[in-house]
Amino acid sequence: MIRFIETLLVDVPTIRPHKLSVATMNTQTLVLIRVLCEDGIEGWGEATTIGGLNYGEESPESVKVNIDTHIAPLMIGMDARNVAAVMAKVRKTIQGNRFAKCALETALLDAQARRLNIPLSELLGGRLRDALPVAWTLASGDTQKDIAEAEQMLELRRHRIFKLKIGLRPVADDVAHVLAIKKALGDAASVRVDVNQAWSELDAANGIAALEAGGIDLIEQPIRAENRSGLARLAARFAVPIMADEALHGPLSAFEFAKENGADVFAVKIAQSGGLVPSQQVAAIAQLAGIGLYGGTMLEGAVGTAASAHVFSTFADLTFGTELFGPLLLTEEILSTPLEYRDFMLQVPTGPGLGIEIDHDKLARMRR
Repeated sequence: MIRFIETLLVDVPTIRPHKLSVATMNTQTLVLIRVLCEDGIEGWGEATTIGGLNYGEESPESVKVNIDTHIAPLMIGMDARNVAAVMAKVRKTIQGNRFAKCALETALLDAQARRLNIPLSELLGGRLRDALPVAWTLASGDTQKDIAEAEQMLELRRHRIFKLKIGLRPVADDVAHVLAIKKALGDAASVRVDVNQAWSELDAANGIAALEAGGIDLIEQPIRAENRSGLARLAARFAVPIMADEALHGPLSAFEFAKENGADVFAVKIAQSGGLVPSQQVAAIAQLAGIGLYGGTMLEGAVGTAASAHVFSTFADLTFGTELFGPLLLTEEILSTPLEYRDFMLQVPTGPGLGIEIDHDKLARMRR
């Protein structure tokens, strides 16, 4: 039985400013969920957002209020072992709130996998890989700083896939910035861009043409999420893969994209999909439609990153790798033993549940 649900807000400074077209982040607020069951087992989940309401419809504060006020009372007293039934009730009763639902489903699955003494990935059909390629986002906005940062990551064997956040400056300036970095790194790395919806369709056509000619490997969400037909036109026009991100809100939107040939690649994010199981449904739709997969992030801390890793490890196709670097962007660690990054890969945890242990003393110090 579910006895207690706690929602914690934890403010952690980032190692450097993280500039997106919608916001500049100097601190990330982790939204952590703890579900305590009657048998003494507890599970953890995460509902962290990027830039609060600058990015999407949920903020850390709204997630906490809605869970504490509306969702947790629905769940208290239900059978914690029957995760599907609990989540079916939540999804039927509560509209929207995908991030909150994802965190709660994660916590319930974490608890159930711990109960069964198996990794969470085994509840999702079993993993196909034990390590995931991880991209690093270059988002200082300074070309020379970004080149130096990328070269350091290559030397450390931590990342060889780099995604550049662009869209704040004129298209020509952004293109020049990206191509200078690509030229400096050469064939040693994959260079991609994320425009975070900042361009008009005309700007996107011009910018993508130049980026494609310069050897850029992937273009993420160049135009507004609402302009699905525009994204489809860009995908049809260019050889460089066009990836849908903010436009993907779970299985239904994935199905619509697949019907319309709306994108070449899906950025699958567990929070935007509304949970771990819906994320797998998004991946299944992509696979059936011949759409590539990329394991995305909301810049979650260790809990959400571990959950994402368990899900992505079950994907048959992960051609474009993942972006699970969130914990590396933070100045503080919330785990007793940090997640392991080596040889350009994140090692998927192998212990029971999420395979991680929270450092409660650190959490108590950092929580609001």
